[in-house]
Amino acid sequence: MSPFKFHPAIILLGIILLTAGSVAIIISCGSDEPARRADVSPLFEPIPPEAPVPEDNPMTEEKIDLGHKLFFEPRLSRSGIISCNSCHVVGAAGVDHRDVAIGEQGRLGPRNTPTVYNAAFLKAQFLDGRAETLEEQAVGPIQAHEEMDLTPEEAMARLERSGYRPYFEKAFPGEEEPFTFENLAKAIATFERTLITHGSPFDDYLEGDDSALTELEKQGLQLFQNSGCLGCHHGPLLGGRSFTRFTHAANKQGEDTGRYQVTGDPGDRYVFRVAPLRNVELTYPYFHDGSAETLEEAISIMGESQMGRTFNEEEVEKMVAFLKTLTGEFPVIPHPTLPR
Repeated sequence: MSPFKFHPAIILLGIILLTAGSVAIIISCGSDEPARRADVSPLFEPIPPEAPVPEDNPMTEEKIDLGHKLFFEPRLSRSGIISCNSCHVVGAAGVDHRDVAIGEQGRLGPRNTPTVYNAAFLKAQFLDGRAETLEEQAVGPIQAHEEMDLTPEEAMARLERSGYRPYFEKAFPGEEEPFTFENLAKAIATFERTLITHGSPFDDYLEGDDSALTELEKQGLQLFQNSGCLGCHHGPLLGGRSFTRFTHAANKQGEDTGRYQVTGDPGDRYVFRVAPLRNVELTYPYFHDGSAETLEEAISIMGESQMGRTFNEEEVEKMVAFLKTLTGEFPVIPHPTLPR
């Protein structure tokens, strides 16, 4: 038996120091990335500082400026009243807060307007994923009968008369014919890649700021993770990277069958792109048909239809508190001066 005896407090201190030292060694010998929080799933990611850019459409200030103008240009609609910003209002979290969009002649669109903010990080565009890129998405509403209702030829003729050609030439230098509908799409997509939000309390918490979330918000985070929400709502946008069957839509027997209208695959009936939850506090109403007016209502419906459980009032309060921490800082987007 050892002749030396140690006070229990000294033994405990030694264990603490040894443990702390071991952790420090693990961190210092690991990657350069900051250690992940133990209470946050690695499936969560911060929003990248910049959007991914395709090789055939590099970002330039001239192209951003042209896309900015075109996004606000009402002459791209048959009536000369509706622009991209009419539905994707940059000053209102990128949505119009209507159940479904309203287009030319008051025609109702089939679905709720998704936010344009952070759209550059989505797996696919539109709620049914029918467009893979922002460029492909940008020209859809211009041509859609219930939205802006112009042909590509009509759109370019209007822009020609309005003095846009010099802006296209600056944005696409060196091209034999820069004034094209394809380049219109590239310019709008380039502008949309600047519409990114950062600096949410949740991101601060991910980066190690314990005070970024309140106790109620932390409880909501744990409930979100432990209830199965994370299975679909993960990644930098907490969603937007996959498709799933929305049984609430199926149970309503609605006419909108989602991705089935794109693929024709019976297995895609009532399948929609998983909604991204960034800034969800501000993108009401919710779901593809805008049928949920509040976050509280949306959470209750999702619990019952997607997870087969009923969230009680206290759980809904915690979940709402957490979801509000996903609201980030929006860039200031002024109304541009349009050519006349």
